[in-house]
Amino acid sequence: MTDKKIIEMLFDRDQNALTAIERKYGNYCRAVAMNILDDERDAEECVNDALFAVWNRIPPNKPEELGGYLAIIIRNIAVDRARKNGADKRGGTVCAITEELEECLPGDCSAEDSYAASELASAVKRFYGTVSKKEKDVFVARYFGGFGISRIAEAFHMSEDYTRTMLTRTRKKLKAFLRKENLL
Repeated sequence: MTDKKIIEMLFDRDQNALTAIERKYGNYCRAVAMNILDDERDAEECVNDALFAVWNRIPPNKPEELGGYLAIIIRNIAVDRARKNGADKRGGTVCAITEELEECLPGDCSAEDSYAASELASAVKRFYGTVSKKEKDVFVARYFGGFGISRIAEAFHMSEDYTRTMLTRTRKKLKAFLRKENLL
């Protein structure tokens, strides 16, 4: 079923839309939640919470890409759950991944500062246009999807060392880009 059809069903308040979303995106959502939480029960609860959130947000929202919209929701729910639980993620805290990005992001940008957050998000989108598709995909897998280095390396047919090097170089490029944009 197409995203457009699912969104139409949501606008019609057809509960079958939730089943369609689960069939199409359920495994992906569970994978993102598991990468962040490393707990099947919590991940499943996050997927259910994400479906509930989509039901409540569409309408009035009408996303162009349902998969991306859902991915943002599931990631945010899982990160919030991990912070609430104080959960450890495969040998480190859930914040370990975001700590890798600290040197690239403005220190004064907070969730409460919506204008700064919006400007930063816009700049990151522009930055993605300056790197290769592979660099972008690896970066997104690590910092948005929460995937571990070994899983990314396997998925992209690279060594773990090369994956770490690519991520380090991409973070440095992002930092330089944000400086150029006067956001750092």
